[in-house]
Amino acid sequence: MLSPKKTKFRKQHRGRMTGNASKGNTIVFGEYGLQAIERTWLNSKQIEATRRTITRNVKRGGKLWIRIFPDKPVTARPAETRMGSGKGSTEYWVAVVKPGHIIFEISGIPENIAKKAMHLASYKLPIKTKFIINNKFNKRI
Repeated sequence: MLSPKKTKFRKQHRGRMTGNASKGNTIVFGEYGLQAIERTWLNSKQIEATRRTITRNVKRGGKLWIRIFPDKPVTARPAETRMGSGKGSTEYWVAVVKPGHIIFEISGIPENIAKKAMHLASYKLPIKTKFIINNKFNKRI
């Protein structure tokens, strides 16, 4: 699973997820991408499950980029504990995803295979996504 090696602070506030993605909303590395339409927290297990689905479907061909990283700790308290006594310990790590953010990019494979792989991968995610194509690669052909 993905998690940071070191963080400045062990615990974070939950924060707000308002607005659309201003960074990471264009395809930079690959030919095809999977773009988020909704906002959510994606945990490291969901990202890994999606990555495995894509790599299996393309039969380990092409190159895959994961454009998000779970760097936000989510804490939880043990079951049946009394109120007070501080914040719980870190349970898992999440990546904050806003509408328009590119989650995965892929290149080096045909469009129909990439589209099928991204479609199957979208089932592993708790949000609506869409398949997008990089225009710079299409002009070169």
